[in-house]
Amino acid sequence: MVTMGDRIREERKKLKLNQADFAGLAGCSRNAQAIYERGESLPGSAYLVRLSEIGVDVQYILTGQRLPLTEISMEERTLLENYRAMDKAAQLNMQAVSAAFAQANMKKDEILKDGSSE
Repeated sequence: MVTMGDRIREERKKLKLNQADFAGLAGCSRNAQAIYERGESLPGSAYLVRLSEIGVDVQYILTGQRLPLTEISMEERTLLENYRAMDKAAQLNMQAVSAAFAQANMKKDEILKDGSSE
């Protein structure tokens, strides 16, 4: 039977990280990481949140069911990586800018659609 610890280890290995490096990203000690992977203790919510922030499929860790894969382009992946590297203020600015561009594009599409129906 595959345990939560097995799934944590699987996700770590998928990222090609050793326990110490993965633990650093997850905000715990290497010893705690080893304990989680052996199934001797369950990780807390803060650990799981940190994992989700580095791209780990937390739903899979908790349930054994993977999230549906959504294909993203290399450009989209780069945007996401850059966004995650920003501080909170920069992220808020990016959200505002991207929302403004999306809104402008939707308005343009509406104008084009209205113009073509005449």
